[in-house]
Order: sequence, then C-alpha cells, then structure tokens
Amino acid sequence: MKLDPLPEAEKAFAKPAFEKRFRQLLGSRYDEFMKYSLSYITKSIRVNTLKTAVDEVKQRLHKQNFSLKQIPWCREGFWVSGERTDLGNLTEHFLGYFYVQEAASMIPAAVLNPKPGDIVLDMCASPGSKTTQMAAMMANRGLIVANDISGARMKPLGLNLQRTGTSNAVVTIMRGQRINKKGVQFDKILVDAPCSGTGTIRRNPETLQVWNPGMVKRLSKTQKSLVASAFEALKEGGEMVYSTCSVEPEENEEVIDYLLNKCRNAAVEKIDLPIKKSEPIEAFEGKNYSSEVKKCLRIWPQDNNTEGFFVAKIAKN
Repeated sequence: MKLDPLPEAEKAFAKPAFEKRFRQLLGSRYDEFMKYSLSYITKSIRVNTLKTAVDEVKQRLHKQNFSLKQIPWCREGFWVSGERTDLGNLTEHFLGYFYVQEAASMIPAAVLNPKPGDIVLDMCASPGSKTTQMAAMMANRGLIVANDISGARMKPLGLNLQRTGTSNAVVTIMRGQRINKKGVQFDKILVDAPCSGTGTIRRNPETLQVWNPGMVKRLSKTQKSLVASAFEALKEGGEMVYSTCSVEPEENEEVIDYLLNKCRNAAVEKIDLPIKKSEPIEAFEGKNYSSEVKKCLRIWPQDNNTEGFFVAKIAKN
C-alpha cells in the first residue's frame, strides 16, 4: 500500500519518552506505527439517511468524478478519493446529505447500535458526528440526550444537528460526572471520552509535541470518573460503549479495568465487526488489567489505514 507522507512529516519527531513508551507497546511494529501516523489519511464520509439514500449520494459524487469505496463496518460509510479533497465545500455536504467523518470514528455508534425508540445518552457529544450517526440509525425516533461540557462546544454540535435534520436530540450542558445525579436512566450510553488523541497523529501531527505522560495520567482520571457516572445512569440490561481516539493503555484498558473493579454488575461484551484489530493490552508498566479487556477493540493506524481507536462494549447485569 502506497502511503503519502504528510508535509509536516520531515519536521515531526517523537519525544524520547514517547518513543520509549510506544516501543514498549508496539515492539517491532513501532516504525510501522510512525510511518502510518505521519502519512495522509484517506478522506471518508457517512451518508445521512435522514435526508437521502445511499445510492443517491453515490451517484451524485460519481458524477463529480469521485471514487467511493465501502467501509466494511458501516453500511453508510465510504472512503472517498478524487482530485478535490475539500469535501466539506460540496453542495451535498451543505445540504446535509453526508457527514465528513473518519472511518474509525464510525465504529462506536455501530457497536452501540441504538434502535428506534431507545433512550440514548451521548455524554461527550460535540461536534456531533456520532450523535447524528445514531439519530440516523434510530430514524429520528426515540430520544438522544446530546451532552457536552461548555457552551462553546455546543456551537458545532447545534449546527451539525440542524444541517443533518436530526430531530430526536435534546442538547444539555453539564459535566458528564454529574449526569448520574439527575435521576434519568438510559437504554444505551456512548462515552466517547476526551483523550490524548495519540491515534490521530496523522490528522494532528502537533499531538507529538503536546504529548506528555502527565497529561495521559490526568486524562485517565477524568475518563474513569466519566465512565463510572455513565454506568450508574445506565438501566439494568442496558448497554454502554466507551471509546477514545487514543492508543494509550491508561486511557483505555485501564479505564475498563477500573470500571470492572468498581462495578461488579458490569460485563464486557465481545465486539463482532468486519475489521482488522490488534490484541488489547493486558499489562503495561507494572499494571495488570482484567483478562476481560481481551474482548475490547484496539485498533492501531496501520491495522486498517485509519486513525487509531479503542472501543469497549459494556452491559449492565
């Protein structure tokens, strides 16, 4: 597979602590990880079935000389290639016929699989890629509580809900850690948590420069509090998905291990998707995690030529 390096690739470099850490995690795959992380990522879109049909968008883009390749884990998702890369400037985007969304970002909603009539919480919703994806899966029936932490983050969320014709979402502004105090129980919950973004270096090369171990530890603490609050707000028999675009064990497997130790009625469920995945991390830097993390989905950028991602599906028994 031919990879085109990013213009920033020659200037980008990993801090010694980053390289040491990720060589521990990846071993002989580290160089491949950095090669993919410093190369262009293929643009991808998700057709918005609230407004149009998949075939309609395919025909419209083909007429504009775009090539579309099906994303295996999302029926409405396609990798798009062509002379133009500014997909957000196309008329079809303005009309809300498709949403520009990274292919791996489509996984969490596909795993949660909300149905029409469900009561769903998207705890960290902005800018709305997964909220609007779930709304389409629910055919605008049922309810999505789309929450985020600040008014500034509401702006892109509100615009995307409007553009895509999402009408079954209500927007709330609060810290996710407070949601369990509101007395509302949800059928399904998505916690796409704020993270270090170490899986998104190919979109944000500056991640290599801002990364530091202290940041990862602080984020891990926040993620644990969010996932615990979400689980408390989940109905018995309900399902929750925890996801990040980080490939750090402290932000992923360690968070799931924390929840399993804290909540004995939490059970990790196996994820079955047509996607290439890597083995989850069961131990790192002297910490051992529950063997249940083997059921989680860990994706490095080189696995599917996407962003790196982590997804866990949890049931409340």
